[in-house]
Amino acid sequence: MAINPNRRFVDLSIFLENDVLSDPPPLAPKITYQTHEETVHEFVQMLPGTTPEDFPDGEAAAAEWVTCTTHSGTHLDAPYHFHSTQDAKLGEKKPSMTIDQVPLEWCFQQGVKLDFRHLPDGHVVSAKEVEEELERIGHELQPLDIVVVNTRAGSRYGNNDYVNAGCGMGYEATMYLLERGVRLTGTDAWSWDAPFSYTAERIRETGDKSLIWEGHKAGRDIGYCHLEKLHNLEALPATGFMISCFPHKIRGASAGWTRAVAIFDEE
Repeated sequence: MAINPNRRFVDLSIFLENDVLSDPPPLAPKITYQTHEETVHEFVQMLPGTTPEDFPDGEAAAAEWVTCTTHSGTHLDAPYHFHSTQDAKLGEKKPSMTIDQVPLEWCFQQGVKLDFRHLPDGHVVSAKEVEEELERIGHELQPLDIVVVNTRAGSRYGNNDYVNAGCGMGYEATMYLLERGVRLTGTDAWSWDAPFSYTAERIRETGDKSLIWEGHKAGRDIGYCHLEKLHNLEALPATGFMISCFPHKIRGASAGWTRAVAIFDEE
């Protein structure tokens, strides 16, 4: 198969790192780095009969130990993360898919970017706003389009207010996409839903408990996946690219770490 020499890649993923918080502190990953010298004793144990002096320059291998959740860094959430069942509105409620069961076809498709950077933090996007943005960019949704949402949160990555930045996708906006065959979405915010701080305030004001995680909970009715903590979405046009976002294959898990990439085949 011929490879397009003009193919261009745009990295849509954040770092997994110690020094920049992209989660509330209790959920932050921790990376412990081992130098080449520090692992020599491990290699000596695995290679009986060797001594530290046998290794060139006294060096074995660099390595890292990582403590994190499957939702650390840029990741793909499986339907199982949202609820124990899915597809109630498709005629058959069934057990939700875990990340190792997500169809690979969902993870490499045409990308569509909705630009909601102008919306204030905590705003809950409606179906009408999704429809209007699709009209603005001149795109008609196709089954399995990967729809990513560019919010103000993307500009706040690396800052203390990142977790509380950006708009969120409500139930009706999410269902608008799912009812048209979309099965994988994404956001550059910490969560697909509006930040918890804003949701909590709305619940206090209205008493409406249906607002709890409403975008995520749309997966009860139609199972879907979404990417969270994307990056660099402002570098993308509205359409004209593919997205690759295959998750790590963790048995029975609610999410998998993902190196999300936009791919352009340019002339």
